[in-house]
Amino acid sequence: MPAQGLSDLAQQYYIVAPEVPIPERTLVLKQDEIFGVFNEFGDIDTNARQDEGLYYQGTRYLSHLSLSLAGGRPLLLSAGARRDNLLISADLTNPDLYVRGHVMVPRGSIHIFRTKLVWRGSCYERIHVRNFTREPLEVALAIGYAADFQDIFEVRGQRRAGRGRMLDAQIGEDYVELGYEGLDRVTRRTRIECRPAPQHITPKEMQMAVRLPARQEQVFSVTISCSGTEPSVRAASFDAARIQSERAIEAGERFVNLVETSNDHLNAWMQRSGADLNMLLTHTPHGLYPYAGVPWFDTPFGRDGIITALECLWLSPQIAQGVLAFLAATQATEVDPERDAEPGKILHEARSGEMAALKEVPFGRYYGSVDATPLFVVLAGAYYQRTGNLAFVESIWPNVTAALEWMDRYGDADHDGFIEYHRHSPNGLIQQGWKDSHDSVFHADGRLAQGPISLCEVQSYAYAARLAGAMLADALGDHTTASNLRQAALVLRERFQKAFWCEDIGVYALALDGEKKPCRVRSSNTGHCLFSGIAAPEHAQSIVSLLQESTFFSGWGVRTIAENELRYNPMGYHNGSVWPHDNAIIAAGVTTFPDKSLATRILAAQLDASTFFDASRLPELFCGFRRRDGKAPTSYPVACSPQAWAAGAVFMMIQACLGLTIDAPHSRVMLRSPCLPPGVDHITVRGLVVGEASVDVTVHRYRGTVSAHVERRTGHLDIVMMT
Repeated sequence: MPAQGLSDLAQQYYIVAPEVPIPERTLVLKQDEIFGVFNEFGDIDTNARQDEGLYYQGTRYLSHLSLSLAGGRPLLLSAGARRDNLLISADLTNPDLYVRGHVMVPRGSIHIFRTKLVWRGSCYERIHVRNFTREPLEVALAIGYAADFQDIFEVRGQRRAGRGRMLDAQIGEDYVELGYEGLDRVTRRTRIECRPAPQHITPKEMQMAVRLPARQEQVFSVTISCSGTEPSVRAASFDAARIQSERAIEAGERFVNLVETSNDHLNAWMQRSGADLNMLLTHTPHGLYPYAGVPWFDTPFGRDGIITALECLWLSPQIAQGVLAFLAATQATEVDPERDAEPGKILHEARSGEMAALKEVPFGRYYGSVDATPLFVVLAGAYYQRTGNLAFVESIWPNVTAALEWMDRYGDADHDGFIEYHRHSPNGLIQQGWKDSHDSVFHADGRLAQGPISLCEVQSYAYAARLAGAMLADALGDHTTASNLRQAALVLRERFQKAFWCEDIGVYALALDGEKKPCRVRSSNTGHCLFSGIAAPEHAQSIVSLLQESTFFSGWGVRTIAENELRYNPMGYHNGSVWPHDNAIIAAGVTTFPDKSLATRILAAQLDASTFFDASRLPELFCGFRRRDGKAPTSYPVACSPQAWAAGAVFMMIQACLGLTIDAPHSRVMLRSPCLPPGVDHITVRGLVVGEASVDVTVHRYRGTVSAHVERRTGHLDIVMMT
């Protein structure tokens, strides 16, 4: 159903929310191109949640899955995910089972234990059924299933003019295969196998008669395999898939959290965030890439990948290398209005489903992102500063220079010194900054800004990109280019102060519209100007103060816009909500400041929020209502969870509080005025590797002050502490 009250353009990529309450939490599994969203029972019930399903390569391969006992649903005892997100499990039992009005099997007599994992395009499940009575039992067990083969955009609520055709089910002794022939001429198949073989198989159900001696169990193994543009590579069994996936985790590059603290809640939040990052890290031909989030954004996004890499850079720089290599390989090389592509521009997102192949959506490879290109250069500079890996920087230097050229030639099409956006594709995104909902850029009187639009944070990123490019050019011996880029950065900074600063509201304007009129709106975007250093010192102090006022700070974090703005809505996607990654970037803006109060306050608020979410997992965003005693943060109904840049946020916040920066080319780690949030007495970083050296360092609270202590150091590495 279309979202009421929205224009046709605004409805295009709107994610429809269910009209009924969602009573159950979800359990998520992901590995490379396959992911599953299940309810607590281990089932898939799209009547309760539209997003549940088993997905592969942008398509839902299983839209219904149910385990029934004696014709009814078992009772739920408990459910959860393993700490590393490799497995999910559910403990179930029988309700009272009646025969002719009499209880023949009392509830709690039969235990059902379900365990699932996903691996290389298949979902593996083991079902243990155990009889805890002293009498033999015979009970009917059934697995129901259906596959709608909907593209992820259909699941999100987008209507299609036509679809392909469903194929007749193919049934064998121990399997059923469901199929769909798409309009893109790809045949997608879902194969469901059960061992031991069921007694009866239909296109909708497998039926088993379970005979259980007293105190004994029977085990069933179910494998659901997905094949489309490429067939899945199935393991021999559940155990084989588990062993292979565990070995891959141990052997492969992944995010490793090096931080320990005195606060158990903070440790739990970091542990969950690290596990979520590793689940979202996906192998590509160019290295690991953090896919943006489950379920709606399980695909490469340029902006999301770059920001996630920046959040984790000080701990796991290999993520940044994978992101840079992938985005360099997919950088646009020609003008293509249908994809909002121009030479040098960095990818916004890539999709592989049926609708993308048919160009029903423009996102097969889409470039409608105004900030990904300067952020690409920022990440390249930050990666070099963190690692000193000049050989890799040299390999992507042509891509960096192409991105810098895009900023001047295409990004600043009217040559006013600012990067602006205006979509060329009629099906592309209207708003092309990180706040990309249709109503996110507006004037103080509530009028939507008309393009081309120059966002304040994009100019901030452009400033940082030119400085990063200058540093890299110097490292590569191109000092003329370095000098020119530094001069361009200074000119931009001067122009920016004059055009964007709004003395009357104490922050930078959200944007300039197509007539170069400032959108005098108090927005969190202004906090991103701290991150790059484009903010003048006196303006930076004003921004830091204002972001901590109650109009901005909800108690759970900084809102996307202040509550005294006309379009403020705490339930809006970008107009009053709280986003963890947004708060992390704002916190990072004060990393080098003596006053860390904004960073510690953000970390403390987000830490408190994490305790109210399942398994300490902060979602993509939550509502911006004011914090009330004893009340949890209000969830946003269709937020992705897990989300990569939400998972990485805690590590950037900690880095900001520690005032920690790394200069690998000069073998230096700096701690500038480190601070600790309330409730945290010490933070220890163990095994921080810089070049050939490593260090353990602890920041701790002592007699009302905060100090740092180097516990271990190997190799040549200067540790500089500034107060």
